[in-house]
This record gives sequence, structure tokens and C-alpha cells, in this order.
Amino acid sequence: MLTPEIEPQPGAIKPETAFKDLDNHETEQSHFLVCGLGSLGQFCVAALKEFGVSVHAITTACPESWEITNLPSLLDSLLLGDCRQPDVLEKAGVKNCRAVLIVTSDERVNIEAAFAVKLLNPGARVVVRSAKQNLNQLLEQGLGNFVALEASQLPAPAFAIAALGSEIRGLIQLGDYLLRVVKVPIDTTHRWCDRRSLHELNTQTRRLLSHIRAGSPLPVGFYQWEPDARIQAGDQIAYIEVLDQFTDLMAASPTVTPFKARSEARPFWRKVRYLSGYHVGQKLMNWWQVTAQQPTRRVATVVGVTMLALWLIGTLIFKLTNPPISLLLALYTAGVMLLGSYDTVFGALNPQDSFPVWMRIMNLIYMLAGTASIAVLYALLTETLLVAKFQLPKKRPPVPQQGHVVLIGLGRVGRRVAAFLQQMRQPLVGVSNVPLESTILPSMPLVVGELATSLSKVNLTTARSVVIATDDEMANLELGLMAHTVNPDCALVIRTFDPRFSASIDRLLPYAKVLCAYELAADAFVATVFGENVLSLLRLNEQTVLVIEYRIESEDTLNGWLLAEVAYGYGVVPVLYHSLAKGLMRLMPSDDTYLEVGDRLVLLATIDGLQRIERGEMLPRRWQVAINKALSKDSIFDGSTAIARITGCSINQARQLMNQLPAVLPIPLYKHQAQRLIRELSKLQVVAQLVSLPA
Repeated sequence: MLTPEIEPQPGAIKPETAFKDLDNHETEQSHFLVCGLGSLGQFCVAALKEFGVSVHAITTACPESWEITNLPSLLDSLLLGDCRQPDVLEKAGVKNCRAVLIVTSDERVNIEAAFAVKLLNPGARVVVRSAKQNLNQLLEQGLGNFVALEASQLPAPAFAIAALGSEIRGLIQLGDYLLRVVKVPIDTTHRWCDRRSLHELNTQTRRLLSHIRAGSPLPVGFYQWEPDARIQAGDQIAYIEVLDQFTDLMAASPTVTPFKARSEARPFWRKVRYLSGYHVGQKLMNWWQVTAQQPTRRVATVVGVTMLALWLIGTLIFKLTNPPISLLLALYTAGVMLLGSYDTVFGALNPQDSFPVWMRIMNLIYMLAGTASIAVLYALLTETLLVAKFQLPKKRPPVPQQGHVVLIGLGRVGRRVAAFLQQMRQPLVGVSNVPLESTILPSMPLVVGELATSLSKVNLTTARSVVIATDDEMANLELGLMAHTVNPDCALVIRTFDPRFSASIDRLLPYAKVLCAYELAADAFVATVFGENVLSLLRLNEQTVLVIEYRIESEDTLNGWLLAEVAYGYGVVPVLYHSLAKGLMRLMPSDDTYLEVGDRLVLLATIDGLQRIERGEMLPRRWQVAINKALSKDSIFDGSTAIARITGCSINQARQLMNQLPAVLPIPLYKHQAQRLIRELSKLQVVAQLVSLPA
């Protein structure tokens, strides 16, 4: 066992100041402990400090150089020792901790440290880095307030999405629903160009996330767009929408053919188009691409379809050339001919007839086709039986010829990326310098050998994209440059670890997408520390966006607010609302929804939005609505209802205001909320305008 040391180390905080009155001046609300200062631990410390909390750390030894240069200055204290030792944890103030992050590279150490923390502080929230899923689930049930995350699982979707080189920025699975985040450039041929205002893009199945004018900087949050602005050529639009399933994910460009939402009714003319030859052809092309890595399945399907077609054609020919025979006899005759029974076939028709030559040639063709199909059937059955009997490894499929993803490096992150791409039915080939067991990604083509020389074996010139995810940053850079030299048009994704190195590559190689796996995962770990359930993460506008699930509690900062106030006040995007009490679940819920205790809410949030929710600090409301006049008596009544519904004020207060026009609504609102109220009032023949409050 390692024992704690108090000797100064390079980059460490002086021991005499590190633990002064730690147990007295820290509170549970601000004291967080990080165990393990490897790459992931350092990024977690940096992310935690953005919340303005006190962060303390335990590590076995300080590195010679920090990946985050100012990390020692971010820590309130640093203790050298074994985080499994109770005396080390007590010295680090674990009894006053609100939460403990245990993110060393050794899973056994992490689990043992979690037990030690729970014994000293049963109420602390413990977030552990662990890939043992079954054990993690058992521990979550047994320990309570315990969460285990896998650092390689969280960033894998971001790498896979980047590899697609398309307009898709993220995929979110919520139960039976699939949501897609898309960022599209607008040109003069786009159906929205000069025809739509931005607020019109928000529907029951879609929400606008960002709008970027040509030459404008990237937005740093959501809702930084003007609802009444027109969409113009050169703009970039990012939005989230509801899809049906993975099947047609990449079948068409989202800028041309939007996917059908689940709640959208399909009219008759769309059903006809769905069953048209074009759609069937698209389905067949998709199936052919999906089975490119499964040649046995292709052969079996083609042979089966061919035999069925020959059987039906033969039945039709016999029925037309011999009208007196029954349909069943024609089916039997064609089937027997496929089995090669020449005498039985012609004897069944009429043994005394002289049959034309073309029919005898047809019989010969059917015999040959039947013999070939039986041979294929025997071969498939033999292969299946041998594999089942002797557990022989199946032969991996061949390398795809074109339009595939080349995945270099099949460690934890690489395997997760491969699994995600296969789930999306994307053709890919893996490259590894060590052999993989046959049970690991068995349906993925694999090239084993020295990585640089293996590039010549993966059809790189026709590849769609290249993902380089080895554990060596310099090797990743070298392989990335080699891949770009061979195929300058492919999308290039490079995995890095050091943020300084990442920034350098990003500037020098603008054509590459540089992703730091631990930086992506750290945001999810930190969000989980604060009690949130992180479902997924994605990259949008050079920021990490977290998909977070909230359960509304009585003391929650979200309890009792309108969804509009939560969205605009905290800068987040609600995508699912579920009320257990009302038995109601809505995707892209209405802004007029009130949150109550027990409700479930899934939203998109940046780290800034998460900080605001944690602190309960809403953005200021700087707008009011001036109501000038109502054009009818019905407008007064309907306008009162709209004001109460959108602003959350009482119906009596709204009616009193509408009876004293012109007047200014005294309730300050967010700009998007106020503009929506003005649009709703306009539909009800109430004239209103936006009024800015003084800063």
C-alpha cells in the first residue's frame, strides 16, 4: 500500500497551506474531491473549477509536466497518496465532500476507493471510472448515490459522427425515439432560403439550435438568433429533429429530403410515393451496401430470390402452354424441374407428346440452377454446423471497395467507435497492429499489421473518412498526414490527449477534426457529479453539448417554472418532457408547460447552461410587451388567455390588463418569449409591440 507523503513535488501546492482548517472552512455544497490526476482527472478538475467550487485532489505522484498547464493553481489542495487509504481520504476532507470523482486508470483501485469513500461519507455522491457494466449496475443498486461511467463510451459517438463527414452532428436515442442534430449550409436552392423566418423552423418535431450568418463568429450558446430574421443564402442552420429509426439515417441529405417524424401523419400520396419503384430501389441499394461486409448473406439471398423467380416463371409458362392442367400441377411441375427430375416432369405432363426444343432447353437450365442452389444450400448448412460444433471463428468479411470508414486503432475508444458505426450500418474497416479475438467485432473487416504499411490495404483512395484513434498522439498525427496525402477528399478525424497539442493540430491542419477524448468525457463526468444523468454528448459549433436527464425534486432549481423560463433563462433546449402524474410524454414540448415535482425532463445543455442550473442563476429578463389595442371583444378575451398561458401570470391579471388598453405588460420577459407572445396576439387581432427594458 502507498502511504501519504507531504514532501513538496513539482507543480504541487505547498503542504503547509494545502490542508489548513480543511474540515472547518469547507462546506458540503462546495467541496469536491478528485482521485487520480491523469488526463481525465485533470480535465475534470478544470471543468469543476468553471462552476466556482472548491476542488481538492489525491494522486499517487505528480507528473513531470501537466497537460493543463495551470492545473496546480486550480486546486485548493493536492495530497500525494493512495486514495484507497482511509487516513488519506480523511486528510483530504472526504467527510465534508459533496461528491467524489474517482478516475484513476486502474478500475480495481477505483472500486476499492469508492468503498472506502462510502464508509467514511455514506451521503457523498461517488462517480467512478469503470467499464465493468454488470458490476457497475450491482454497485449502483447496493451503494446508493453511486454512478459508474466509461471514459471511452461517452466520446465514441462524437468520433463516429465526425467520421461520417456529413451534416449530422449527433444522434440521441430516447427510448423508442431517435433524435438527430443537424447543421446545414443554406444556398439559393434550399427550400428555406428567403421563404422562412427562423421561428417558423420550430415545430412539434423540430427545434432550432443555432443560426450563423456568413462571416459571423460561432455562437457560444443557444437562442442567439433573432426569431423574425429571414433565412438567407450563406447562412448555417443547426437544429434537432425526431426521426423514425437508424435504417434511413444516411439515405438522403437532410437538406433535400427531411425524415418523417413519428408523430407526423402520412397522407395517401406519400404512401403511394413510399411504395414507388424509386423508394424500393433506394431500399435495395441500402440493403446491398449494408450487406457488403456479409457476403454469405448476400449469396443466400440472391440464390433464394433467383430460385423463387424461376419457380414462378416456370409455373406461368406451364400454365400458358398447357391450359388444361391445374395451377397446383403447374407449381408442382416447375418445382420438380428445379430439383432435376427430367423424366418425372415430362411424364407428368404427357409422356406421348413431343416437346419442343425450347422446353427441353428450359428444363436443362432449371436442372443446372437447381443443382447449383442445392450446392449453395449444403455449403451454408455445412458452415453453420461446423461453426456450431467446433466453435470455429468465422472468416471476417473483405475490405469494402468504396464509401467506407477507415478506423485506425482498436483500443477501447476505437472499439466503441466501430460498434457505433456498425449500429448506424456504415461500412468500415478496422486497422490494428495487434490481432483481435474473433469474438470482437466479428462482422468488421480487419487489417492487422504495422499501421503505416496497412494503409495500402484498406482502399484508402476511395474511403469516405479516416478515424485515427490510437493511444499515441504523434502516431495519430503522422498517420493523419499520410492519409490526407493519399486521399485529400476524405474526412479526417484525429484523437488527441494534450489540449495544447490539439490546438496546434487544429490550426495547422484545418481540414482535420481534432477531438480530445478525455476532454469530451470530462464534461459528462462533471455533470454527473452534480447529480445529473448524462445520456450522451455531441459536438456543435466547437462546443460540447450534453444530453442531460433531470428528475424534478421539491428543492430543484427547475421546480415550478414554465418551460420557457427554464429554456431561455438557463440557455438550454428541452427535447423531452414526461409527467408521471399526468401520464403524459412529449417530444419537443411546448414552452407553456409547467414543471412539477416528479416530472422528467431531457434537455441539451452546454457546460455554461449546466452551471447556471446548478447555481439557480437565470439570465436577466430585458423585454416587455406593450399592448396597443384589441380589434374586437373576442380579442380581449382570447388575448387574456394567451397572455396568461405564455407569461405564467394569473388570468385575472391578464384580463385586467386587456380591459385597460393601451398598457404595458408589467412582467419582464425573455426576448424569444416576448416575441412569441406578440405573434400569438397578432393572430387574435391584438396589436402589440416589443419594448426593451433599460440595462
